[in-house]
Amino acid sequence: MRVDWTALRQELAVWHRDGLRLPFWWRDDDAIAPTKALKQLENLGRNMGVPVHLAIIPANVDQALVEHISDVIVPVVHGWSHQNNAPLGQKKAEFGAGRDLDLVRQELQRGLERMNGVFGARFSKMFVAPWNRLSADVLSILQDVGFTTVSTFQSRTSAQPIAGLEQVNTHIDPIFWRGARGLVEPVTLVSQTVELLEKRRRGILDAAEPLGYLTHHLVHDAEIWEFSRQFLTEICEGPVTLYRHDKKDIS
Repeated sequence: MRVDWTALRQELAVWHRDGLRLPFWWRDDDAIAPTKALKQLENLGRNMGVPVHLAIIPANVDQALVEHISDVIVPVVHGWSHQNNAPLGQKKAEFGAGRDLDLVRQELQRGLERMNGVFGARFSKMFVAPWNRLSADVLSILQDVGFTTVSTFQSRTSAQPIAGLEQVNTHIDPIFWRGARGLVEPVTLVSQTVELLEKRRRGILDAAEPLGYLTHHLVHDAEIWEFSRQFLTEICEGPVTLYRHDKKDIS
């Protein structure tokens, strides 16, 4: 696959010139059990030297997953069962508006307990909202039950904690979900990334929020894997500080 990275390289060169640092992280969603795709994800993270925050569905997690992931993987919590609870006609969400908050609290507590039972101290108390949607009513419950961080999609609007939670979102998704679930046109992905970096550099967006790359290893085709490899290579050529939730900055 040939991708024109010129615009991204030029923008990163400006960051270098101006002495700026780009915090960067990687999140991958929907893990349950060891698979060939998960091993490929892990190998890519290790080869690139980039930690993978693996969003795991607590209700369905397989104990065998613990034995098949290395230190490049940071286990985080992906909802409870990844079940769509949104009313008919509304966008999918597990923890959207209108749910019984006592039941929500029970599910969030069960999620933490399940992940603790499977991973112990290895899992990180970051809550990744299924479908990247989350009701405002749920935020305070997340903090109450023990989460420290929440993650969805799109740039955060404030660096201040929300309901006591750090917000670390994702911003670039290579999958064309509304189409055949193949790769978004690479020129579009490069353009989106450059625009985000330019807005951060100019103070329009919060430059302190780690720029997040979002993947879903279980549905990747060969083009998505290859684009991801190239993208991570290009980003890491820039003045990057890698974010890892269980250790914060690592380089």
